[in-house]
Amino acid sequence: MLRVMTWNIRTGGRDRGGLDRLDQVVQVIDEQAPDVLALQELRGFDRDGLMAAMAGRVGMTPHLARSCFGQPVAVLVRPPYRVVDAGSVRRPFHHAAARVVVATSAGPFTVLGTHLYPYSGGRRRMEVDWLVAAMRRARGQLTLVTGDLNSLDPTVDHTARLAGMPTLYRRRHLRRSGGAVDTRAIARLLAAGLVDLWPSGNIDAPEAAGHTVPTRLGGAEFAGMRLDYLLGSPAVAQRVHDCRVIRDGATATASDHYPLLATLELSPG
Repeated sequence: MLRVMTWNIRTGGRDRGGLDRLDQVVQVIDEQAPDVLALQELRGFDRDGLMAAMAGRVGMTPHLARSCFGQPVAVLVRPPYRVVDAGSVRRPFHHAAARVVVATSAGPFTVLGTHLYPYSGGRRRMEVDWLVAAMRRARGQLTLVTGDLNSLDPTVDHTARLAGMPTLYRRRHLRRSGGAVDTRAIARLLAAGLVDLWPSGNIDAPEAAGHTVPTRLGGAEFAGMRLDYLLGSPAVAQRVHDCRVIRDGATATASDHYPLLATLELSPG
């Protein structure tokens, strides 16, 4: 079984002038022991050896994508899984997108780990088009797009939830023309042939069970919602054993997002 997890660890696991949460972040990663880990909001991880130091603590090999405007992202891989190719999606993402290809028993497994633009649905839609193009260049049938996509699920009615949010944050999830709820980013990825692994692994679970924000560190920018996704090609979705939001132990205070973890019927290749 291959365990794949995505997690936004909030400003590099360290708050300016406040708490250093990196020990909690490492604790959660050690407890869940993912084989492939997509991390977002890696502030400072592109200097001073911080990425290598943290990867060493959790026993994984990091592949960092630097950011021009926001914060780096990374995809980490645990032996005995072997990386056969890695790089960044070369487009002007606000944050970044990392691309890692892992050898598995069923062929190359391409993981695109990203963090989409938080403030505008139109910009998120543009970044998704870049991801779809990268996905179509991937080798083999096993592809996963994952990360903090800052986007709402198009299969759910979000009207009441958004109505209770402050205007400043609510408008991040509304279309500028007409004010409808903006779910175009996820809808575009689904239209490109990807499958949302959360509902496919939790057919009878209530929608709220998939919420990845807020934790106890969350603020006014969140209602209870799902912003973090594991979206796989049909060949990946067919191998889902389970998919769940991790709310155990330190996850309530390690970040403002909960990790999302899926187990896939894949083995090292």
